[in-house]
Amino acid sequence: MYYFFWLHVRRELARLRQEFKAQWKYYVRQTFAASVIVFIVLLLLEMQHAVIIASIGASVFIVFAMPKNITAHPRRIIGGYLCGFFTGALFALIPQPFELISFILYSAAVGISIFLMVALDVEHPPASGITLGTVISGVSTQIAIAVIISSSVLSLAQHFGRRFLKDLT
Repeated sequence: MYYFFWLHVRRELARLRQEFKAQWKYYVRQTFAASVIVFIVLLLLEMQHAVIIASIGASVFIVFAMPKNITAHPRRIIGGYLCGFFTGALFALIPQPFELISFILYSAAVGISIFLMVALDVEHPPASGITLGTVISGVSTQIAIAVIISSSVLSLAQHFGRRFLKDLT
């Protein structure tokens, strides 16, 4: 049994090595582009908005590693981000007198943003993180600008890079 496991691992590593040799240019180009996008986002936001930064990072992965995935389509990125941001912004306006109420509001905000994304057919999973980050951090123009610019840049990258981006998964 142990021998067959290692035999399988060796075969899989050989397959991955061949795949990398054949597509290494895509790996390098797409991961470099993803790094540039994350750099831009980090310039726009402060570290106190870590949840939003992480959500945008997840979107960057989807766009540059899985560009053919349905959640990488521009309509879903922009629509999901807008649903996430506005839901988080609305819930951030509700007074939170003590911690338990805050947790209930955070959870409800994420649930409602998921409902809206599904109902409007703009599902983009990382956008739920935008909701959570907005409701925790509070509404600010800095977050709004970062969400708009990030979703626009990612959507443009996916739209115009459609011919050049290859599914790396």
